[in-house]
Formats: sequence, structure tokens, C-alpha cells
Amino acid sequence: MERTTARATVFLMLFLGNLGNALEVPLDPKVLEGLPQPPTITHQSPKDFIIDPRENIVIHCDAKGKPHPSFSWTRNGTHFDIDQDPKVTMRPHSGTLVVDISGEKVESYEGVYQCTARNEHGTAVSNNIVIRQSRSPLWSKERNEPIIVQEGVSLVLQCRPPAGLPPPIIFWMNINFQRLPQSSRVSQALNGDLYFSNVLKEDSRNDYICYARFPHTQTIQQKQPITVTVLNLDAINETVAALYNETDFLSDGSAEERRPTFLIPSGSSSSKMVLRGQVLELECIAEGLPTPEVSWSKVSGEFPAKRTSFLHFQKTLRIVDVSEADAGEYRCTARNRLASVHHTIRVTVKAAPYWISTPRNLVLAPRERGNLICRASGTPKPTITWAMNGIPIENSPKDPSRKVEGDTIIFEEVQTGSSAVYQCHASNEYGYLLSNAFVNVLSETPRVLTPANKVYQVIRNSRALLDCSSFGSPIPKITWFKDSRSSTLDGDPYVLHENGTLEIHVAQALNSGKYTCVARNSLGISENHVYLEVKEPTRILKQPEYKVVQRNRNVVFECKVKHDPSLIPTMTWVKDNGELPDDERFVVDSDSLTITDVTENDAGTYTCIMITTLDQDSASAELTVVEAAPTPAIVYEQPDPPTDLELTDQKPRSVQLTWIPGDEHNSPIHMFVIQYADSLHHHGHWHNLTVVPGTKTTAHLKLSPYVHYTFRVLALNAVGLSNPSLPSRVYKTNPSAPDENPSGVDGFGTEHDNLVISWKPMSGHQANGPGLQYKVMWRQKDVDKEWTSVTVANVSKFMVSGTPTFTPYEVQVQAINDYGIGPEPAVVTGHSGEDLPMQAPDTVQVLVLNSSLAEVHWEPVPPKTVRGRLKGYKVYYWRERSLHKHNPHHVEQQVLTFSGNKSHGMLPGLQPYSLYLFNVRVFNGKGEGPASSNQQFETPEGVPGRPSFLRITNPNLDSLTLEWGPPYDRNGRLTGYTLKYQTVNISDVLGPVEELALPANETSVTLINLKYSTRYKFYFNAKTGQGAGPVVTEEAATIMDEAMAARQVDIATQGWFIGLMCAIALLILVLLIICFIQRNKGGKYPVKEKEDAHTDPEFQPMKEDDCTFGEYSDTEDHKPLKGSRTPSNGTVHRDNSDDSLVDYGGDGGDGQFNEDGSFIGQYSGKSSARDTAGGHESSEAPSPVNTSAMNSFV
Repeated sequence: MERTTARATVFLMLFLGNLGNALEVPLDPKVLEGLPQPPTITHQSPKDFIIDPRENIVIHCDAKGKPHPSFSWTRNGTHFDIDQDPKVTMRPHSGTLVVDISGEKVESYEGVYQCTARNEHGTAVSNNIVIRQSRSPLWSKERNEPIIVQEGVSLVLQCRPPAGLPPPIIFWMNINFQRLPQSSRVSQALNGDLYFSNVLKEDSRNDYICYARFPHTQTIQQKQPITVTVLNLDAINETVAALYNETDFLSDGSAEERRPTFLIPSGSSSSKMVLRGQVLELECIAEGLPTPEVSWSKVSGEFPAKRTSFLHFQKTLRIVDVSEADAGEYRCTARNRLASVHHTIRVTVKAAPYWISTPRNLVLAPRERGNLICRASGTPKPTITWAMNGIPIENSPKDPSRKVEGDTIIFEEVQTGSSAVYQCHASNEYGYLLSNAFVNVLSETPRVLTPANKVYQVIRNSRALLDCSSFGSPIPKITWFKDSRSSTLDGDPYVLHENGTLEIHVAQALNSGKYTCVARNSLGISENHVYLEVKEPTRILKQPEYKVVQRNRNVVFECKVKHDPSLIPTMTWVKDNGELPDDERFVVDSDSLTITDVTENDAGTYTCIMITTLDQDSASAELTVVEAAPTPAIVYEQPDPPTDLELTDQKPRSVQLTWIPGDEHNSPIHMFVIQYADSLHHHGHWHNLTVVPGTKTTAHLKLSPYVHYTFRVLALNAVGLSNPSLPSRVYKTNPSAPDENPSGVDGFGTEHDNLVISWKPMSGHQANGPGLQYKVMWRQKDVDKEWTSVTVANVSKFMVSGTPTFTPYEVQVQAINDYGIGPEPAVVTGHSGEDLPMQAPDTVQVLVLNSSLAEVHWEPVPPKTVRGRLKGYKVYYWRERSLHKHNPHHVEQQVLTFSGNKSHGMLPGLQPYSLYLFNVRVFNGKGEGPASSNQQFETPEGVPGRPSFLRITNPNLDSLTLEWGPPYDRNGRLTGYTLKYQTVNISDVLGPVEELALPANETSVTLINLKYSTRYKFYFNAKTGQGAGPVVTEEAATIMDEAMAARQVDIATQGWFIGLMCAIALLILVLLIICFIQRNKGGKYPVKEKEDAHTDPEFQPMKEDDCTFGEYSDTEDHKPLKGSRTPSNGTVHRDNSDDSLVDYGGDGGDGQFNEDGSFIGQYSGKSSARDTAGGHESSEAPSPVNTSAMNSFV
């Protein structure tokens, strides 16, 4: 889903101290245009600035501010007037100096420079910039005498280059500019001299040349060549006389083997000081025969693996980025087969000042407070001093709102006009640091930066984010409203973020509308309107289906889609995740894809994609193309297993496997699956190793150490997998150090004072060798520099005890076996155990909103008292009692949980007119903290509940008595009851409503002057001052007059009625027989004329055209017989019927009866209107005569 967002693209983060507020100033030109800002140095030259004397000097100094700052310079502590020197210019809108050195001596511009940038709000200064020119002096003229030396003795060729700035890079070459070969016997020292542990005859040459390259000027100087002649003892004896008069003769005795001795350094011990962050280089060069080998160790410690290297054939130890932990004693050892010699170098580490935290710019509103903190460290500990606008703070104007406490400046109740730039100096004997930080006091009314009337569109059930970027000083408070502004948007489903963004987790259609964000501070208010439109998601209703089509036929894929009508959809079809072929046979319509004259190349997977501006949906189907003409049946089977497995090209971590494929059985082999079993760790279990295409019969397999491999191969075609081949011979790989470390490393606490480090154990296959162990390492994050470690085996966790509560730790777990250690493990951050929170929430208050809802507020607890990961707050509340004396006592405690970023919550479902108690507790992963003191509140009256019962007693001819009980939940003081009632006739038609108001202290009433034998429906409810409660209903009927009841007869039990029914049935049977005979003869009924002459007007004979009977009915009244009503208890009293003559006779009471008293309407073929209208809701008893059965018979 895509969504429109409007956010500030770049923010300048301004952090205040512990007592201050944080204010974000957006770098929007429209916002910054009117905002004052003290100067800030943005670019300056390095402190130690070595210049090339052949080029102009450029000393950088750039700054920003509002208004734009002006610039000035000092040189060697005094004002540098650039207007008095025509060779010096300052770049426009910048403080950068450019010195034209043509025709001038560069030495005259060497010195210490400092730049100052100021405007009306403060002054910022640069570092002290030391300007020195680079120097590459020539080598002094000298004549090097030839050197004759006896074979086997040591020799040192001195270089001694001229001092340069910066120092030159030294290297030895011959006359042809070829580097001289170096080895453990011959090597160059750090000072550039060339050392021979012992000389050989092949060392004789006349072109030992030392070169010095000066990097700044890119010039190279060379020393005069040195001639070295190496003679054995016999040659020396033959020529000693001649050589003695002409040259120096050097000899240390015979070329016999000798013990090692150090050429440099001298003695048994020495010392060296190095600064933190620099490079430590220690060297030991020894002479002896045979050539000594040099090795290094650190006394009571280890080398830092990632920062240590050995150069010049182990003669030089190099440690980069030195830290205090690198101090100590280092020992170099020179050893040959005769003896060994040691030298100890004591290294001390000092430190120029370095930052722990630099002061951060402060933006404050008037009367706000904040801190500037400047913390630095070094060895020795640096001195911290402060300056304001470039002047030592003790010499600056006094400000009662400012207090200096060592490395911190505390501002209280800052005032308008107190903006300034403060400089923090940290210095010791090895260097200094300087940092500028301004305090800018602003009073700005709120501004909403989000564009007005922006429209956000999201898909239903997705997340919606409405932005309200703002700026102001003091920081504005953001509130949101929707449509009519009836209430602020806070709480489910809305989440208000700290930056003002309003989030709706799951947007629904009802969330669409106009939203207003309001930014407010003490200086003013600003608002902005945005609109949210929630759209229906795009869905494919009918997906394309799998098709099997004969070649040269047509195929159609359907794809019917439903989408939001306001979004413009785009239908796209792809084939095998690529574009459709550029072929006119492919026709794309709005909801289908048609392919005509299908070919084999058209087979594949087709996908329809419906895309809107906000979302999309897709569905796929496969097309299979088959031949049109039938072909003879071919039997396809899975292939036979491969045979003749052979292992070749055997290496420690790889082997080549070859095999012969089995029969394919008419289905080409797609691939071969290679499996392995490890008889050392998992005997009998086969695992997939790799797959190769079916066209290959060889595979190069990468293997793991310490595994006893057995391989087998399976073939796969379209039918399925073959059986496995016979296993290959066993191939064993050798153990080695682990290639990986355990996964799933985690650090957590189970108690408040421990840290449990856990990991996923490594399998034997991953161990790479025997003796698998785990090196568990931990250190407190940002506190400890060194790791604490322990080595364990056969476990997957280790517990560190005595840790501080809920403290971040960095942990590592490294695999170790008998053959070495694994790679450097990854660092995982975890936390020690949590403890129960220490403090209860403060300032607990309650606001009763209505009779069933209250809002609880509390002050969040300080984070340090949580002692764990803040999970949220719990509000415990219970109904102590009702405020009505008649209601029972309730103590049923309830609890609601709120997230940790909440400071208030709603208590729903409260009982009206009740006294409630509650308290608030904070909880973390360990559990709940102490409860706040119990608070109480009372809910106002509400409408009462249903009356506890309603009974109808003492039914008489014209009266009924109603009894009731008051509601269980009175929810206030009862003011009375309301009784409504109305008649209900047999057709469930309701009569007019009568209403009666009853006092609250009554529990019964007798209604008189009611109609006899009439059913009534009653509606009864209670009332309080807040209104009427829910209604309870009941029905009852007055009793019938005994005289009238006696006249009612159940005709279904009368003998005459039974006889009449039998006669009618017999008559119908005879008529059916006659009709059947008449139809068979093809003539008319012979006595028809007689029957016509004696027709009974109430009995219509059979019609001669359709052999049916006329309808037997009462022409005056077609109403059916109405049965008696069922009493309210659901029983039917046959002896005391509620039926009356009025019921049988309709509204007028003049129903039609035969001479014997039977009701003619009982046999009418029409159905009862009562049956039709009443349905299953009718409460009448069933009729004694089944009229539907009679109609079916007729």
C-alpha cells in the first residue's frame, strides 16, 4: 500500500541537558528566515596545518548564523589586520584567508592562527591552527668509504636522512632503482638503517643506496652509494697487507656459529611512551649465526587480535589505535639453535584530551532551564575551562540565571536577550580540545508546517498516518479533532505520536472525514486541516483457472475484479513473471485474456495483476498445451536408480562424485538428488546435500570437517523419484577448528541480579571436530571495555550472577574444539534480570464522566524506578457499596491494563449511584510495583434496572391484581413506577394503551373495570430522577362468565357430527364411482334431468364438464371457527373453555348454525385468517377439527 505523507525532510536535533527540553528546529527556509541564531563554525582547517611552499596558503573558516556572522583573525595571540597586508585576502561571505606567497618568504606567515565568527547573538571561535611549511632538505655531501667485512659477522648500514617536515619515508634500492631484497637475515629498521644479522658472500655489492621520499612535496633524496665486500677468512689472509694500507678493515672474528645478541635495542630492558589513538611500533633486531628468529609476547596479557600486526619478518610489533589497555610489558625473544635472548620493553600509554560528550546547542524559551555539559578524558586528566563569546567566563558579564559547576553550566529561568556562544576548553600536556555550543533564547508562536487541506488516502484495514509537523518556542502541544470538534482524539483507535502525527492502526470507512490539528503554546495557537479518505481494497472475485488446451485452439482466462470506484485501476497480464509476447494472438480485455491459435510456446503460468494508486491484487493460472491428434499410449514410469557410484578428486573439504544413470522409462530425468549419511554423528539418517541437472552425471561436493560421509543418488523425472542407488564407500574428512559460532544467542535475566546467556547448541556436524566447547563472553555495555569470559561444554546457557538490575550487556558465544577456535562472534545486546518496580504512580486523580464511565489520571513513574522494561499500568477498581441503603454490598475487584506511554485511562461499565475505590500500579516483565493509595469516587444516578418480578394474580371477570418487586439495581432513588396496558384480541391486534403512574413505595395494584374474558398485555418499569428503566412485560386475561361458558360445546366429541362426516364420505365415494362409469361409457349421467329438477340450493352437484363438486360454503359469513386462547401459563383447559359465542360469530356475534346447533363455517374450504396471520406466534389452542385435512379430502 502506498500512502501520502507530508513530513519535514531535514531536522536539526537540539538536545538539552537533564533539566532542559528538546526542541527541533526544521531547516525550512521559510521557518529559518525570521529566526535569530548565534554563529556556528561549520568548516575549519586542521589544527596542525602543513603547507606546500610552492602553493598559496588557504586557511579555512566558515560559519553560519542569523544574521550572517562577520569574521576576524588572530596570529600568535594578537589581532591580525588583513587590510594591512596586500598579500592576504578574505573570501566573500566567509572567513577563509588566502595568502599569495609569490615573491614572499613562506616563513613569514608561519604561526598560530585563530578565527572568530560573531553576530549580535554571540561569538564562536575556531581551533588554534598551527601553520608550518613542509621541508625537504638536501642530503649533506659525504664520501662513503668501502666496507670490507668477514663472512658471517653482523653489519649495519646507516642511512641518517636529513630531517624534514613531515619526516621522510626511507627505503633501500640499487643503482637500477630496484628494491634490495630483505629477509629475516637482512631487514630495515624503523630509523631507516639496514641491518644484517650475518653477512654472506652474495651480500657483496657496490650500490647500497638509501632513498628518502618527502611525501608533502613528493620529492626524493638519495644518499651516496655504499660499497660492501664480504670475504671469507682465507681471502682475508691473502690480501690483508694490501687492504690494510688502503681501506678500513672490519672483522668480528671467525665465521663460527654464535649465540644471538640484540643489535637494537640495547640492554635487557627499555621503555617507550605512546599516546592513545596513535600507532605503537616496537622493534627488536638481533644478530647471530645461524640467523636468529624473533618472536613477541605480552607479559600478563594478550595482543589485541584485530589491531596487532608483525612487520619486517617478525622484528617489528605494530599495534594501531592504541588504548590504555595496551600498556604493559612486551617481551621480544631472539632464538637460534645455540641459545635464546630476551629484551623487555615497558610501554606506558598517555592520552591527549578526547571527548566523552561535547556540549550541544540549546534552544530555550524564556523562563525555561537547561544544561550545557562538556565531558572529556585523558591521561593525565584534562582541565575543563569555559568561555563565553570567546572571553573566559570568569571575565564575562555576570548572569544570575547561569551557574558553572565544573564541566557543566546550568541555566535557570533564562531571559530574552541572553543568547550567547559558549566555548569549552579541555587540555593537558599532550593536547587540547575546543568545542562551541550556543544558547539561543527564542519566543515563537506555534506554526503548523504540514501543508493545509492535504488529502490522505489509505486502504481499509490498513494503517493511516496524519502528519502535524509544527514549530514554536515553547514547544507546542498538539491536539487533534475530527469533524465537529466534539472531543479530542486520544485513545483507541487513535495513537498520538510525540511528533504530532495521528495514527489509526486499522482504518475503517467511518474514519474518513476532516481532521483538524491544533498546535498551542503560551504565546498563541495555530491549526491546520487535513482530510482522510478510506478506500475499499482491490480484490479479484473470479480468478483465472487452470486450462488444458489442444494446439491450434483458443483459450480464455477470466479475471473479474472489485475495486474502490474512486480509484483508477490498471489491469496487467504477465506470462511466467515476464511481459506477454508481442503477438496479435494475445488479446487483453478489461476482465479477460484471450489467446488464439495456441502453440506449444504459449504454455506457462499467466498472472493477472490489478493495480490502483493505493494497492493491488493478483491471481495466476497455468496453461498446458497438448497435441490435437491422439497418439499411441506410452507407459511412463519413474526412472531406475543410478549405479556405479565413484569418488574421485578427493580433497580435505571436497570430493567429486560420479555415477551412471538408470533407465528413464520414456520420461527424461529432470535432476539427480544427492544425499549423504554421517556414520559418525547420525548413523542411518540420510540428508539432502545438493541437486544437479538431469543432463549431468558428476557433481563436485563441498564437505564439512569431521564427518564420515556415505553418498547415494536418486533420479527424478515427471513421474517421480527413483529408488536410491547403492551407497558409496565411506569418505572421512579431517577435523578442524569451527567454521561458525552458535546461533540464537540471547541475554536475559531470570532474577533481578543475574544475566542468563543462552544459545542454540551446535550439532556434531557443525562442531568440525571433537571437544566442542563454548567460550561465553560478556561485558556491561558502554561501561566495561574488557570482556569477561568462561568456557563451558555440553550446555546451552550460562548464568552470570551479581549483575545490577536491568542493565544492558553485550554478550558473545564462540565455538571452540580441540583444533582451534571459531570466527569472531557477533555481539548481541541483552539485559540482566528485572526487579519489581519500586514506586507507585503519583498524583492519582479521577474524573467521573457519567453514571457508568470515569477517567483516571496518574503521573508516570520515573524510569529508573521501573527496574525493568516498562510494560504499562494497571488500574484496580471495585464497587465498595451502593449509595442506596437497600442494595446489597458488592466487592468484586476488576483490573484494566494500559500501555506504558499512557498517563490516563477510562473505567467503563460502572454501576450508577455507587461508591468505588481504585488504585494504580506500574508493572514490568517481573511483575507489579506497589499500589498507589486507594482513591474513591461516587457515580451519579442512572436509570434503574428491570423490576425484579411482575406477577398477575386474582383474575376476575373485570379485574386483575399485579404484584411486583423493586429492581435489583436501583441505580438511584426510585421516584415511582409506570404501568401501561392494552387489550389483545384473538387476531393479536392490540387495543389502545392505558397508562398508570404508581408511587415508589407500592408493590401491587388491582385494576378494575376490565372487560371480561379479555386478554391484556402489561408493560411495567421503574423510574429514577435520570429517567425510566427497561420494561418488563406480562400477559393475562380476565375470566369468562360461567353461563356463557356452559353454552360452548366441543363438537368434535358429538355423535351427530361423527355420523355426518361418515355420510359425506360415503356420498363422495358413490359419486366418484358414478363419474368413473360415465366417463368409460362416453355418455352423460342418465338421471341428470331429475337431479336438476330437485336441486338443493345448498348443495351444488357435480359439474358435467370436469366431474368436480361445487364449493360447499356459507355465503353470508366466510369466517373460520376460532379456537379458544391459551392462558398465560401455556395450558389448555378443556372443561372450562374460554371460547364464547362472540368468538364463533365474529364481531357481530351472529354466526350461522344448522338446526342441530352445528356451526356451518366449521367446514368451509377457506383457511383461517388467524392461522395465516398468527403463524408460530399464535397462542390459541388447536381447533378440535382438522380443517386442512377436510379440504385435502374434498
